[in-house]
Amino acid sequence: MENLSIIVRFEMTLDPLSIPPGAKYPIFFTGIFIYMFSVFCNLTLLFLIMLQQSLHKPMYFILFSLPLNDLLGITSMFPKVLSDIVSETNYTYYPLCVFQAFLLHMYVGGVLFTLAAMAFDRYIAICMPLRYNAIMKPKVVMGIIALMWGLNLSFIGVLFSLQGMHSRCRSHILSLFCDNPSLLKLTCSDTTVNNIFGLALTALMQVFTISIQGFSYVKIFLTCLASSRSEAKSKAINTCLAQLAIFIIYEITMLFYVLSHRFSNINSNLQKIMGMLIFLVSPLLNPIVYGLNSHEIENI
Repeated sequence: MENLSIIVRFEMTLDPLSIPPGAKYPIFFTGIFIYMFSVFCNLTLLFLIMLQQSLHKPMYFILFSLPLNDLLGITSMFPKVLSDIVSETNYTYYPLCVFQAFLLHMYVGGVLFTLAAMAFDRYIAICMPLRYNAIMKPKVVMGIIALMWGLNLSFIGVLFSLQGMHSRCRSHILSLFCDNPSLLKLTCSDTTVNNIFGLALTALMQVFTISIQGFSYVKIFLTCLASSRSEAKSKAINTCLAQLAIFIIYEITMLFYVLSHRFSNINSNLQKIMGMLIFLVSPLLNPIVYGLNSHEIENI
């Protein structure tokens, strides 16, 4: 009986996605294709960076974190969602739920910090080309990578430490997957401190990373516009526009999902779809825009 009570205590249910009759298997196989395509593209980029000596440069050392992070995000969320769609079970266990939520939040922070680091690297390369090698030394690059992952781990670690202080009185997750806001809704105690810290953390990460990207891309655009090399100017601007477009889509979906947990009149299916897009848009498009479309990788 003791073991049974532990199982009951830790068993959770997830909110299913409303799917029209007959659409379950088409959605499942489409999802499998999307997942496999994303995994293939990101793994290809990872192996190219590892195996090609010509890519052992500061830019690609920083870029290495992006497909690694994208694989973390899409693998932590999508296979479980697809499995629940086809099996119609929607069950999980509390420790697994917390672990999934932690990985997904690490992914979200990883996207912001990695894109900021990449934008800074491009700013140095385009705006200070003669000083690039002197500034972006191996120790500096390793320091940037350690800093972005260290900050990410510290912020998310504190966030989940606060979440773990509350006892649970519910067992139904109001989402397709587990995240910190959904876990907080399982508690019956006051979560004001958690909500304030969560919003403050989101704002801090956004302001810090967007400021770096905004400064870097403005300087890059100004440098490109002043350049007399029309071909280089056009390619740099097109690349920056593509990167900014993906980042803006990511920001819109993430902010919508975060804010939707603060309002009760948001359509639940829309909330779930926007939540999934957070972990789908970047892993699908980043390998193409940031990696496979790179001039050096194209020539391999």
